[in-house]
Amino acid sequence: MGKEETVKGNWAERLGERLSASVESWMPDPLIFALILTIIAVILALVVMRPYEVMGPAEVTRWLFKNCWYKGFWGLLAFAMQMCLILVTGYAIAYHPLIYRGLSRLASMPKDTKSAAALAAFVSLICAWINWGLSLIVGAVLARAIGIEFYRKNRPLNYPAVCAAAYAGLGLNWHWGLSASAPLLSNTPKHFLAGVFKEVLGRELVPLNETIFHPYTLINMIIIIISGVIIFWALAPKSPEACKGKGIDSIAPHIIEIVKKEEEREAKPEKWTIADKLENSKILAAITVIFSIIAMYWWFGALGFMRGLNLNSLNFCFILIGLLLYMNPIAYMRAIARATPAVAGIILQFPFYAGIMGILRFSYVVAGGPNLATVIAKALAAGASPLTWPVTCWALAGLINLFVPSGGGEWATIGEIITRTSAMLNVPIGKSIIAYSAGDAWTNLFQPFWAIALLGITGTRARDIFGYCIGCLIFASIPFALGLTFVPY
Repeated sequence: MGKEETVKGNWAERLGERLSASVESWMPDPLIFALILTIIAVILALVVMRPYEVMGPAEVTRWLFKNCWYKGFWGLLAFAMQMCLILVTGYAIAYHPLIYRGLSRLASMPKDTKSAAALAAFVSLICAWINWGLSLIVGAVLARAIGIEFYRKNRPLNYPAVCAAAYAGLGLNWHWGLSASAPLLSNTPKHFLAGVFKEVLGRELVPLNETIFHPYTLINMIIIIISGVIIFWALAPKSPEACKGKGIDSIAPHIIEIVKKEEEREAKPEKWTIADKLENSKILAAITVIFSIIAMYWWFGALGFMRGLNLNSLNFCFILIGLLLYMNPIAYMRAIARATPAVAGIILQFPFYAGIMGILRFSYVVAGGPNLATVIAKALAAGASPLTWPVTCWALAGLINLFVPSGGGEWATIGEIITRTSAMLNVPIGKSIIAYSAGDAWTNLFQPFWAIALLGITGTRARDIFGYCIGCLIFASIPFALGLTFVPY
């Protein structure tokens, strides 16, 4: 892009283009990000905790790499499986023919990059409240469908800007919705902070009417959804010059062939064997659906919706919804199989982020002393007041999320600090959890880990889309800070 083309458009469009061009030159693959962050965490542990003052060289290496890093490396396998299930079940639902056709119709509505980005952001943000995995996949499929639609109609489109907007739900509001890790974990019996909650709050659980369904959350969420749509609309370029070489045929030409194959119907076997009949049996699907509905009826009947909704029951419900939509065991299995490449990055990278969590969490030099996460958290929270604490908590969560890009993993790392600080400042714990959740989501717009599936579906690279994401991160800080501070709880 020449200089004369770069300066066209309003100031927000120019900022989006310049950030995009800048990020293309330095944004690494998410795996490289994980490895670099591991090295940074190791250096921070040595500089901040200063273990060499009380240990010899051999003891320092054993403390850091065995007691901290390796101990944490395998600490989130169950949670990683829960995240994989959220993603693949959301993927399968998004790819159901009924949903897919609806997204294809939506893709025909926008007339330029701005309207396409606004639509992608809105759909992503609404779906994120239901399920972050659904938002990620629906947003990606919609962005890809928009790219194909503009290509077929020979219209100019800045495809990376639309794909960035499709990531809005993961960066702005997923952690306030039905699949929110910290609120759901805080509502799960025998969770890892149950003892701390009992000591500090006098109870072990925080029901969802104090977090996800509290008016404080719902009002802030509306503010953020409106802001997110406006921000991505403003950042997206409109001029045809800014779209040259940015269409799907230039950025991800292989996706065009993939879509053609996906749109071809699978031929049914001329002669059905017993195995074919069992694999496609609606009766087996119906019986399983009935069993699942009965199980959820008794589960929520005994605990109620506010207490019964957690990560396990949420995944169970989405498995049930997927099977109910397909009503065909093998078709559902194939949809899940198509989704599994999208979790490859989670499988490989999640242990590295768990290792970083281990460095933050287990890095106390003496028994009973503070760990690295505590030192960082206390430094940021030292000057907080009841008025400024939500913003401080949001900023803290955003910072730690760069090292531990998992809502539940990060909550395991700094949840105790947030709980105790909230109690000392007499801030309701539900308000603090929501402020934490906002920060954890916010810096996903800088951290490419959760974009792996979207990048795979859209055929883009992190460097293609994250300039626009970082632009949204900057502008969204204003409604986040104002809403978390001044919306009454």
